[in-house]
Amino acid sequence: MKMTKRTTILKDKAGKVKLPRVRTVLPPVPERFRKQSLESKTEASLQKVPRITNETVAEHRETVLKGARKYKYPLEHSKHMIVKITSAVLGVALVTFLVYTLLSLYKFQSTSEFTYRITQVVPFPVAKVGSNFVSYESYLFELRRYMHYYETQQKVDFDTDRGKGQLAAYKPQALQKVIDELYVKKLAKENGVSVSNSEVDAAVSALRIQNQLGNDDRELAAVTQKFFNWSLGDLKRRVKSELLAQKVAAKLDKTAYDKAQDVLKQVRGGGDFVALAGQYSDDIGTKGNGGQYADSAITVSTTSVHPTIVGQLQRMKVGDVSDVITTPTAFEIVKLLSDEGGKYKAAHIEVKFRPVTDFTAPLAKKQPSQRFITVEDIPAAPASNPQ
Repeated sequence: MKMTKRTTILKDKAGKVKLPRVRTVLPPVPERFRKQSLESKTEASLQKVPRITNETVAEHRETVLKGARKYKYPLEHSKHMIVKITSAVLGVALVTFLVYTLLSLYKFQSTSEFTYRITQVVPFPVAKVGSNFVSYESYLFELRRYMHYYETQQKVDFDTDRGKGQLAAYKPQALQKVIDELYVKKLAKENGVSVSNSEVDAAVSALRIQNQLGNDDRELAAVTQKFFNWSLGDLKRRVKSELLAQKVAAKLDKTAYDKAQDVLKQVRGGGDFVALAGQYSDDIGTKGNGGQYADSAITVSTTSVHPTIVGQLQRMKVGDVSDVITTPTAFEIVKLLSDEGGKYKAAHIEVKFRPVTDFTAPLAKKQPSQRFITVEDIPAAPASNPQ
């Protein structure tokens, strides 16, 4: 049997259809649309913030580094290439400089200012004695002094054949001089001989006074620069070398020293100074005159008497006899005969000691030098060597 669904229709009093009330149920409002307080919002936001721990820091660091690695390796590669290229350029420049310098010094034997400055910085050797080297700088120091003097004072042109011949003749002397200086230093060390700065200063001061070059070193420095292209320090270097050679020769020539001490003993014992001068003095020019200097008015500017002797006379009284004085070439005993306001009359007994080359020669024979440049001895004698 077929069943039919019946619908009930409600009508009001007027006969109009009355619709049924429908009760609407709204769905719940999403949480994000709900009105929240500031505290609840803050609390909710804080809950969403990730907690910072060692693990999260490590993860973040790894993330950052991972993003930077793509730039790191190209930069490292570029940096390494820059270092390699720079090193290669510097290496080539250094090799070029070294080759140029070696050729200039040992093949062409350049004496230029630039080459000399290089030898002042880099200790290139010019010769060797045993385990010790003779610096190329010391050789050029001597050679350039000689060249400057003759170029400026004697107007010698070393580019001409005559000038080249003169320079070639002096080169062996200059080289031998600096080699001998090394032998002198070895002998000085073995015999406990040295030169103090005060001795050098005293010698330079005496040189200035003797040549009447003012009350300070400015004029002396100017003259030294003019004649030798030396500074005052260069002059002191040369003076110190000469003083050392003199002291070594005086120390090693015991025969001459003993003779001088014996003569002094005789003078102090009442011996006649005039007679002893005639008997023992090696000064041919004065021994026949009782040892009296030809200059009867010796002063601080007298060039014929060594400044050491003049300095000693200034400290003496008339009639006094000095101890043994060492000068560059001899032992001397001096007697002051008169003093007229700084003008002295004196006599001396001179006992020469052997030159230092008499002591360096045996050492050179025992320990011959090895030379790194070739300089030929030329028979023609060069012009006199300026001192």
